[in-house]
Amino acid sequence: MTRANDKQGLERARRLQRLRRLVGQAISNYHMIEEGDKVMVCLSGGKDSYALLDMLILLRKSAPISFDLIAVNLDQKQPGFPEDVLPTYMAEKDVPFYVIERDTFSTVKRLVPEGKTTCALCSRLRRGTLYGFAEANGVTKIALGHHRDDILETLFLNLFFGSKLKTMPPKLVSDDSRYVVIRPLAYCKEADLAQFAVDRNYPIIPCNLCGSQPNLKRSEIKAMISEWEKQYPGRVDNLFRGLQNVVPSHLMDNKLNSFDSPKPEELLTYRRDNPLNSDASEIQELLAEAELNPWVQMPNVGPQLLELNDYSSNSQKPLGSSKGSG
Repeated sequence: MTRANDKQGLERARRLQRLRRLVGQAISNYHMIEEGDKVMVCLSGGKDSYALLDMLILLRKSAPISFDLIAVNLDQKQPGFPEDVLPTYMAEKDVPFYVIERDTFSTVKRLVPEGKTTCALCSRLRRGTLYGFAEANGVTKIALGHHRDDILETLFLNLFFGSKLKTMPPKLVSDDSRYVVIRPLAYCKEADLAQFAVDRNYPIIPCNLCGSQPNLKRSEIKAMISEWEKQYPGRVDNLFRGLQNVVPSHLMDNKLNSFDSPKPEELLTYRRDNPLNSDASEIQELLAEAELNPWVQMPNVGPQLLELNDYSSNSQKPLGSSKGSG
């Protein structure tokens, strides 16, 4: 029994260190927190926001910069919401805690038809309230508990159901540049966060507004990604790394790239002014290929114009120029 307890304790310690390291890397890579920041942690009572708060409290102790933390809960007046849970939990934390009371539950229920997903409207109302609180209280960064899995799921939700190639960025400046949203858990796997919540025995508060809705599209996407990982281990990691290795010029959005081709004379002028470095053997192979295959186009290049002895591996002479020209 002692050996089993020791093993579990070691696993918990490793999980804590892994999450702490990943959060620190995300903050550093995306410049999420800077000297003098006042960071508002949005505490919902779910596993992710609890972990986010704990990670930032830990990192604040060793960070090379000084920043302040506050925690905020938005009480949306959901029926049966346990109002005492978060104040009791936060009483043991050295972080100022605020509860904002807004009856967004009634608004969402009134405006969203029965059976339709409430997430979009709920999120918009919640975001507006939190933004207003942040501005009124001198908050410079708004920290949300979205993790790696949320980011990937959002990518496919937007792609499959919205025809848009976008997801949640680790750091986002609002359109009017008034607010900065950060997601320090961006590198963390949901499975690790779920187990960490068990390790810490967080008092989880379920969301009865959206969590009770059946057949959510996000659940479908989550199941799809989970099945991929079972069949092809490593695929999800590759997907996530792909979001950090985007090649915009190889996408199809003509608002992102103009796709204007250079005019023929511009292209030829550029080639003349920026010749290839070719040695004699390479040029000879090209000429031989041109003689064998009439579909290989070699404009302005021929034996009568080319003196191979004039070329070396360091030559900058334009292909097709005659000896002594230019």
